[in-house]
Amino acid sequence: MNALVQSLAVVGSDLDLERFLADGFALKPQLADHLDLSLPELERRLPSSTAELAALHPGAFDPAQATAFYEQEVGTGHLLDLAAWHLGSAPYIADTLRLQQRFARGQVLDFGGGIGTHALAAAALAEVENVWFVDLNPHNRDFVAKRAETFGLGAKLRCFRDLEDPALPAQFDTVVCLDVLEHLGDPAAQLEVFEQRMGPTAIALLNWYFFKGFSGEFPFHIDDPLLVERFFSRLQSRFLEVFHPLLITTRAYRLAA
Repeated sequence: MNALVQSLAVVGSDLDLERFLADGFALKPQLADHLDLSLPELERRLPSSTAELAALHPGAFDPAQATAFYEQEVGTGHLLDLAAWHLGSAPYIADTLRLQQRFARGQVLDFGGGIGTHALAAAALAEVENVWFVDLNPHNRDFVAKRAETFGLGAKLRCFRDLEDPALPAQFDTVVCLDVLEHLGDPAAQLEVFEQRMGPTAIALLNWYFFKGFSGEFPFHIDDPLLVERFFSRLQSRFLEVFHPLLITTRAYRLAA
């Protein structure tokens, strides 16, 4: 770890909204260090990262290729894309952190957690016992594990490839799944998995964007009407929305009685 990153390291209790809005939890220096880039080179690459990631996509969505695409093909490009999104949309991301702060407790699952913003913030909360970060991309897992160590949260935040790992708890008290469902081959099936792994009083924080964009700028999103209808059918029959006052796309759900 270089001196710049060391100088920005803080204890987990300092990972509050103000810190996120100030520097994304020291995201730029940490990512530059992780990718062995200078800060000027990182700054140069961030604006084009989304277009570069989209260019890697095989085109029309193929559920059979989705796992391999996100696990193998995107490489470190996904880190750059996610960093650009989190830094460029900081006020919106901050509201999702406020929402998480409102509901997160106990055993927290961060499914498809990307660069770890929500996992780190959750791990810093006193109400949270452990955060279980799950992401297909090994580069994401490696980066998040290093970030957790930097912030003194390594014992509280653990990283895994998938939910099949026997080290994960059978049930979670909080499920966080943000900007992920639209990338899955069968989002309704993922809801079923969450339902099975949620405790009786658990809360799930979910959002989705089943749209490829007006100009095809999101080729990695699914928009198949049948898949989307099945998703909403499952959501509306098995989950009950819990009101929150924040004006964001992310919603909170508990299991329906």
